Amino acid sequence: MKTKTYSIITGTGTYIPSEKVTNEDFLSNEFFESNGSKIEKSNREIIDKFLEITTIAERRYVTDDLVTSDIAYYSAVDAIKSADIDPEELDYIIVAHNFGDVTSESKRSDIVPSLAARVKHKLKIKNPETVAYDLPFGCPGWLQAIIQADYFIRSGDAKKILVIGAEVLSRVSDPHDRDSMLYADGAGAAILEAKESEKPVGILAHKTRSDTYLYSQMLRMDKSYHPNGRYKNEIFLKMNGRRLYQYALETVPQAIKDCLDKAGAHLKDIKNILIHQANGKMDDAILKRLYKLFGMSTVPEDVMPMTISWLGNSSVATLPTLLDLILKGKMNTHRIGPNDKLVFASVGAGMNINALYYQA
Repeated sequence: MKTKTYSIITGTGTYIPSEKVTNEDFLSNEFFESNGSKIEKSNREIIDKFLEITTIAERRYVTDDLVTSDIAYYSAVDAIKSADIDPEELDYIIVAHNFGDVTSESKRSDIVPSLAARVKHKLKIKNPETVAYDLPFGCPGWLQAIIQADYFIRSGDAKKILVIGAEVLSRVSDPHDRDSMLYADGAGAAILEAKESEKPVGILAHKTRSDTYLYSQMLRMDKSYHPNGRYKNEIFLKMNGRRLYQYALETVPQAIKDCLDKAGAHLKDIKNILIHQANGKMDDAILKRLYKLFGMSTVPEDVMPMTISWLGNSSVATLPTLLDLILKGKMNTHRIGPNDKLVFASVGAGMNINALYYQA
């Protein structure tokens, strides 16, 4: 039987910020509607409803001395140690993010040089053949970077690639917008390596789509909802939550099915579905609709491990963080063993969607 080149994950790492922010920490915020009018409900009502809709009880923020490239570096060190490789052997470093380095003093994005270049510098890699670049692709950015890395490896262009997802959303969220309670900070990384094998292993299929014609503005940057507040000259991350929820339900399950169909695989054989931690209730609804697409009325218990209740939505960092926690035995009963089949999926600004089928 002829051998083929496959991309396998040989190491993972993460950086979970130390500052824990609970829902109660938002009780003193002044919340406004998008039209600038003050929300009439009490903050207790707002927070309780938020928990019910999203399942988020707390999230993590970075300390003032850190920026996105710092935590990207920390997750990279963890992944390199996990894979037990020499960083000088890396062919690519790809960093997925959306806002660059935003300091605690300024809301400005800083992306020159690229965050990947900054991470390579912090890793003290001297090899000029280690190509470093960034990928802004909304929340699906880390998974899209993994997909790009797979192309590099299968083409013979690379043997070892570091893929990082890092974001500090706490500094681009409007404190006068209820949606600010969704957002969190964090970083996760993975090492992909080439493996020659007769048996299919690692990344076996993926699917990506971009719906920009109708949906490009569902996540965007805009002014603060406070009409006369101190942030009137700044812009913040804004979301059309209801439309995004419906869009995700209509498109993410089909994208996953299309991905599995490409590989000739069936959902019944999938051990775990690792989905971007955007909204707990939304992810549950996506899962139910996915199983219906395969004619399955019952969703297996514990098929979808979740971190959103205590880590919030850290955009590109949610998937690699989730994967790292599982692989290192930090997610209760969730385990990934040899030959287990996994699905990764994400949805976010663009609007972009991707899915990936992986066999351990």
